[in-house]
Amino acid sequence: MNTNSLPKTILTTALALTSVSAFAAEDSLSTAISPVTNPIYFESALVQSEVRPIYMHHKIDSDFVGGDANVYALQLRWAVTDRLAIIATKDGYIDLNPDALPHQNGWADVAAGVKYAIIKDEEHAFILTPGLTFEIPVGQEKVFQGNGDGMWNVFTSAVKGFGKFHLTGNVGFNVPNNTDEETANFHASLQADYWVHQYFIPLVSFNSFTTLSNADGPPFETEGFDLINFGSSNAKGTTQVALGIGFRSRILKSLDIGFAFEFGVTDKPDIFDNRYTVDAIWRF
Repeated sequence: MNTNSLPKTILTTALALTSVSAFAAEDSLSTAISPVTNPIYFESALVQSEVRPIYMHHKIDSDFVGGDANVYALQLRWAVTDRLAIIATKDGYIDLNPDALPHQNGWADVAAGVKYAIIKDEEHAFILTPGLTFEIPVGQEKVFQGNGDGMWNVFTSAVKGFGKFHLTGNVGFNVPNNTDEETANFHASLQADYWVHQYFIPLVSFNSFTTLSNADGPPFETEGFDLINFGSSNAKGTTQVALGIGFRSRILKSLDIGFAFEFGVTDKPDIFDNRYTVDAIWRF
């Protein structure tokens, strides 16, 4: 063995181990991605300035009214500091095409609020971010928007990195100002993703909505999942669950695109048959 090369070998090994250790901690958060599914309520724990156009094609279960809906939306987030962000999470245009009802088009309600990362531990790749949004009932009733006196969403999001693997979660409550017009709901979401390559970051997701109260609306045994609150009078205690698979690609350092396919897994009647979601996130 060439003893002259020994110091060089030791140095190279030490640098490699240091590089791996650094990636497992600090760089794990740099490769964390925002959720793709359930874009209105599955808020990321990451605090960043971004513009996010979204398209969703939602197939309504045939045991409910059948048909489909197309949603075109734009979310905005502004990082005031590295911990505080102002967020606009719901808006857009709804193309509603149920089999059992007339086809309708119209504007969605608008929701905005704030989130704040109370824990930002880069050494252990962990962020905990609670937040609050308020939904303003300015949408059109013909697409089941604009009812009630507004809705509060109180939530907490978290992300934990394990090298190239990440877990992102969110839980929250939707609390209406007018409980006769809209129902209260509990929502929970989880995403697991793995950074295979910057152009291929596969993910799986879980999203659930549990209706906590009845309102005075139609006697549906289900609620409208994330987009619509019917104010159902017979949905209390009902839980809807959708599972999803998809991926993100980091096209540029400041640009991600995402795709996900979801399918409902809970008993019928249920508004959720399946859904395709496509988005882009431009960070600035």
